[in-house]
Amino acid sequence: MTSHLDLSVVVPLYNEEESLPHLVEQLLQALRPSGERFELVLVNDGSSDGTARVLEQLSGEVPELVAVLLRKNYGQTAAMAAGFDAASGEVIVSLDGDLQNDPSDIPMLLSKLREGYDLVSGWRHQRQDAAIQRKLPSKIANRLIGRVTGVRLHDYGCSLKAYRREVLADMRLYGELHRFLPALAFIEGARITEVKVNHRARQFGSSKYGIDRTFRVLMDLLTVWFMKRFLTRPMYVFGFGGLLAIVTSLIASSYLLVIKLMGQDIGNRPLLTLAVVMGLAGIQLFCFGLLGELLIRTYHESQDRPIYRVRATLRGGRAG
Repeated sequence: MTSHLDLSVVVPLYNEEESLPHLVEQLLQALRPSGERFELVLVNDGSSDGTARVLEQLSGEVPELVAVLLRKNYGQTAAMAAGFDAASGEVIVSLDGDLQNDPSDIPMLLSKLREGYDLVSGWRHQRQDAAIQRKLPSKIANRLIGRVTGVRLHDYGCSLKAYRREVLADMRLYGELHRFLPALAFIEGARITEVKVNHRARQFGSSKYGIDRTFRVLMDLLTVWFMKRFLTRPMYVFGFGGLLAIVTSLIASSYLLVIKLMGQDIGNRPLLTLAVVMGLAGIQLFCFGLLGELLIRTYHESQDRPIYRVRATLRGGRAG
């Protein structure tokens, strides 16, 4: 799709019937005076309340509104991916639909983005949530994610972010990966910064997300770490592990062979079992590495996806 708008605002919605009219009103108040050519891409993620009905009503009243109705509840990551795919703006801003993000912060994010950044992430420096249930786990998670990914942000969980369209074009989101978008963008070579944004107390309903997704986030964090370190070279991690296991097996086997030749019984020694297990594990790891290399080549070549990203090409002083 050819982009013809300046800005697309993507909002995933799940059971936000009460907050939705207020959200649209605040977005219009923040964006119409700015002079931006914009659209509001609101994604109903299989809500069980009247969110879809309210969206249908608003779509007939607000010319800038694009309503995307998913068949069932797929989760926040899938809803955001659907919104990104439907968006046509050169810049894409995401935020939550519960009114805790402040739409009046969007012009500030756009201004920062146009200083030369590819992604601007919001930082809820005065977060209006419970200290023990939400703030403390979030602070621990932010530090862990920053240490693992190498992208140090104060607030990975803030949905209020601004992206250049080309940054999102190469991303495929699964699981809970929406919170790792800065790390995924960093893998693609994006320039990232963060700005302090307002955070408001929830006005309607209750949080749709609980502690149960912590395990999924941790698993996705391991995925992001692997992608950052070994996306184009899986043999490095599997091959090193395989080599280490095989060397260990050879050393143990050589020792056992020597003492066997000296007349000692090795049949009941645990070291014999260890040598066999490490040998088999080493061979398997090497096989995994080879399969991983084949899959990575299929992944890149089937999508005509290069292993590098070009920010600009200079020809005779002109950027291309």
